[in-house]
Amino acid sequence: MLSDIEIANAAVLRPIRDVAAETLGIEERHLVPYGHHKAKVDLGYLASLADRPLGRLVLVTALSPTPPGEGKTTTTVGLTDALHGLGHRVVACLREPSMGPVFGMKGGAAGGGYSQVVPMTDINLHFTGDFAAIAAANNLLSALIDNHVHHGNELDIDVRSVSWKRVLDTNDRALRHVVVALGGTGNGYPREDGFDIVVASELMAIFCLTESWADLKRRIGDIVIGYSRSGTPITARELGAAGAMAALLRDALAPNLVQTLEGAPAFVHGGPFANIAHGCSSVAATRAGLRLADYVVTEAGFGADLGAEKFVDIKCRKWGLRPDVAVVVATVRALKYHGGVALADLGTEDVAAVEAGMANLRRHLDNIREVYGIPCVVAVNRFPTDTDREIATVVELVDECGVAAYPATHFADGGVGAQDLAKGVLQVLDEPSPYEFSYTYPDDLSLAEKVEAIATRLYGAGHVTWQAKARRRLQRIERDGYGDLPVCIAKTQYSFSTDPTLVGAPTGHELHVREVRLSAGAGFVVVVCGDMMTMPGLPSDPAAARIDLADDGTILGLS
Repeated sequence: MLSDIEIANAAVLRPIRDVAAETLGIEERHLVPYGHHKAKVDLGYLASLADRPLGRLVLVTALSPTPPGEGKTTTTVGLTDALHGLGHRVVACLREPSMGPVFGMKGGAAGGGYSQVVPMTDINLHFTGDFAAIAAANNLLSALIDNHVHHGNELDIDVRSVSWKRVLDTNDRALRHVVVALGGTGNGYPREDGFDIVVASELMAIFCLTESWADLKRRIGDIVIGYSRSGTPITARELGAAGAMAALLRDALAPNLVQTLEGAPAFVHGGPFANIAHGCSSVAATRAGLRLADYVVTEAGFGADLGAEKFVDIKCRKWGLRPDVAVVVATVRALKYHGGVALADLGTEDVAAVEAGMANLRRHLDNIREVYGIPCVVAVNRFPTDTDREIATVVELVDECGVAAYPATHFADGGVGAQDLAKGVLQVLDEPSPYEFSYTYPDDLSLAEKVEAIATRLYGAGHVTWQAKARRRLQRIERDGYGDLPVCIAKTQYSFSTDPTLVGAPTGHELHVREVRLSAGAGFVVVVCGDMMTMPGLPSDPAAARIDLADDGTILGLS
């Protein structure tokens, strides 16, 4: 079988104006083209659709993944193509890939095989420049902070308290902790600083949780960058930064429209990670899709304990959204991994390990139905090494949980390989839901109680412990009036615990909170657990070593 990039490079793409008109009814005058195959959809036009009835929302999530990933984006695209092929008006809503994973370990995020969004190389590298705009706006605020201190510090900013970090969109562990303004008095006041990857930034979260320029500017103004020496929070609004930052993001806020290999429409917009941020594509894209299509298929990053939890407890809570059905992506190899099989041995048949690893999937299914109150199906994303016995075992075990499982071969076969899955989703949508949609915790709990609710209800943790500095930070955030915000837990994606090697469905473990960050503009509090870093490092064998540019301008090696 051809590689992902070979398939993408060989694809014959339709003009995006035709895709927009024929699949979503968007006239060309409402598009801002970026070449022939990418376009932004005008925000003014999308605002004019406010009175349209909303379509049905399909949330694609997964069990706890293995390091290579289980094909959640691929399944999102395959399901979209299947619904499209069955004659339904459908649109996918995906996150934009970060170049950190593209050049790091995981690779790109445009799907794979014959279930991709295209143009794949453009989407994985720079795309329409949204991330560059976010990085520029973020770093403008950093510059304005240091400039304000340099020119007299009228707001009396305590430079030791500045929490706003600079960002870039590549993995670089050397920049996690830096000292800025060295080299003499003309360069400002030296202070400790650091870099986050752009997809972990509060500005990325703000970008993904708004759909208007006015709300964008308000949220940017609410950003708390640090404190005065008297202990008063200092905001971006007080620094006079909100207008200029919003101006840098004006064009980026419009959703990006592309297509799948089979010509179905896809919004690819925004890209926060789900292990260190809230893990969902933009509200602007989701709500646009719901107004333009009968079905929106969207994904939330990593397992249902991370992206799906944040989709429900942050995105849905703030915007009144409700998924009509969840699709939980499972793979034989992930079940074997959670059943104790080493990564190197996942290609060998082991039905007993599949049965043991089912504990992980079972907990995710219980959380989705009993905590979030969302009906669900399981998509068994089939790999070539899976045996018929293993696939049959998964289907049987999932059925015993009261959930239907559908083996899918969309990676190799495109939309046709996910048609059984699509029909299963439609069947669930046609039936009244036996569940009542709910959040993991109510608004009126304290921040610590919200963390405890997630830890005990979803993760199976026995208790939560707090580093002293994190506890003091949490108490200060509540004293400053932010205690009613939801929490966004940053932890490893590989386990329900904070230990990535503790696979399966552990219980009674400790959730240790190392750091707490206020994201007042985004409207949540980030709780960093275990060893999670908001600036990843490159692996020993980075994907960058396999990416190249041919003499004719063709990009090679992307995955």
